[in-house]
Amino acid sequence: MNEPYQYRERQVELDKEKEFRLGEGKISGYSSVALGALSLLAVLAYLYPSWLTTAELRQAYDAASLQNLLKYGMYFSLFFGCVTFLLRKYRRMGLIGIGLTGIAFLLGGYKVPVGPVEPQQLSLGVDWLILAFLGSAFIFMSVEKLFPKYKNQVILRKEWGLDLFYFCFNHLAISAIIIYANYHVSHFDWAVSASLQNFIQSMPVLLQVAIIVICADFVLYWEHRLYHEVKYLWPVHAVHHSVETMDWLAGSRGHFIQVFSERAMVMVPLYLLGADTAALNIYVAFAALQAVLIHCNTRIPFGPLKYIFVTPQFHHWHHSSEKPAIDTNYSAHTILFDWLFKTMHMPKEHWPAEYGTTKKLPTTYLGQTLYPLTANLKKSEPK
Repeated sequence: MNEPYQYRERQVELDKEKEFRLGEGKISGYSSVALGALSLLAVLAYLYPSWLTTAELRQAYDAASLQNLLKYGMYFSLFFGCVTFLLRKYRRMGLIGIGLTGIAFLLGGYKVPVGPVEPQQLSLGVDWLILAFLGSAFIFMSVEKLFPKYKNQVILRKEWGLDLFYFCFNHLAISAIIIYANYHVSHFDWAVSASLQNFIQSMPVLLQVAIIVICADFVLYWEHRLYHEVKYLWPVHAVHHSVETMDWLAGSRGHFIQVFSERAMVMVPLYLLGADTAALNIYVAFAALQAVLIHCNTRIPFGPLKYIFVTPQFHHWHHSSEKPAIDTNYSAHTILFDWLFKTMHMPKEHWPAEYGTTKKLPTTYLGQTLYPLTANLKKSEPK
């Protein structure tokens, strides 16, 4: 007879060298560099919108109005850079931030003329990267600091730079992802039913959203499960599971094969349902926010919602390397399909003590990109 699993508390020691503390200049230094880099990218996007922005996203914002946001970002970058000199620490970072912002000013700054954009089929999603980073960092870093699960976990945790690279790469590649997804769903034209789509569109918008969530979750559940249970697919997904510290940035780590296939597969039910644009926009916003939230270092309990939706505690168990949690909690949006197919692991009071894969993966982007090839050649199957 198997003994009950002995759950343990996760121990997180405070890394004082990487901790942000007021008055040291580190906060100002990183803020100056981040805002300077984003400002320079924004100016380049205004100068070359056909090549550095995405047509789908441009329809959702007013480029001229966002120049006010750019203006404040540039001046705050200069301000934080000057603060590092006053505090006499992290002056090199302050100088880098001021330098990046200075280049942005020389290129035209927030006064670059905004005009019509010649559409390009393939472009870099610089605008998507900037807006997603600002929104995600502000919202979810605030959540993690106000309601942390592990108070000692620092923002600059181990391998945060690697996950920041993944974040940037995946957002810059949004145009290519959309092109691939649209190409993929075009193969399902034979399954389109005009009567079904008319019926769906006749429903209230929120009901349409609920149907989209369930249908998308069904597809994502089985795709996710296949990545776990098919031995030649697991090394691709193992890249995502190699994260050993969970926070808002951790969900960005993912092999490009998985990123492209996941977006393409979830487009199929959206395409076949033919829901209203308003319903699709609500779903996209919900899915994007939930995907970041469930990786967060937050103790928000969510009350009865945790019996319906995937929450941080539920998804953290999916990332655990502890024996009872391996190959569980596949769902992306709701817990419905894990409950139906008996793949759910959700101990009421416990959180994981360990995250990651049981066998270590390379810790570089190139190493992780090549890992599925090398792992399958060696016929290894780490979990």
